[in-house]
Amino acid sequence: MSLEIINLTKKFSEQTALNNVNITIGKNEIIGLLGPNGAGKSTLMKSVVGSLKIDEGQILYNGKDIVGNEIESKKNIGFLPENNPLYLEMYVKEYLNFVANLHKISSSRVDEVIELVGITPEKSKKISQLSKGYKQRVGLAQAILHSPDLLILDEPTNGLDPNQIIEIRNVIKEIGKEKTVILSTHIMQEVEALCSRVILIHKGNILMDSPIDEFKGKFESLEEAFASYTA
Repeated sequence: MSLEIINLTKKFSEQTALNNVNITIGKNEIIGLLGPNGAGKSTLMKSVVGSLKIDEGQILYNGKDIVGNEIESKKNIGFLPENNPLYLEMYVKEYLNFVANLHKISSSRVDEVIELVGITPEKSKKISQLSKGYKQRVGLAQAILHSPDLLILDEPTNGLDPNQIIEIRNVIKEIGKEKTVILSTHIMQEVEALCSRVILIHKGNILMDSPIDEFKGKFESLEEAFASYTA
């Protein structure tokens, strides 16, 4: 798997959300995408998955332009957006079977993923009846159901309790052994626990793209490094 983002620029009216961004990502990496609120992280992720139109620049997935190969690219990318849009009136297994049908994959994969993300006891409930933690797991399940080579997660542990955070981290860690994961989060312990590489974006510009130890550098903690780079 390879992802190349080349001279990507995105504007909303007069505001530049992404400014000439260049990133190259290979396979089997878990990458922490960091930045303050409004830095351009979500815009970058939505551009990669094809839900935002590209103004300038190019995104290549496995050497092919995602604009000209939209369906093929989306078949190999999983996405969990921050707001986790679910069909709340559907039952958990019903919803995941619906997603499986969209991807034309076997329903046996649904049972496998339900087990993987730890929602077996909840699979017969309506999604609206679930706690936020279980809703996040259902969102993660739909993102990995089609075994994508690239998984993009926007704040996947937002609002979860400490036990749920550990469980979701373990799932992400397992996925990262075989797939590439781009993880956007404000939780530095999460970055330290999961990521080998950090990309820091601020005001639409890439400030840092380095291994996690190099990012931390002389600072006592990732929080200190983040604060210094974005001050």
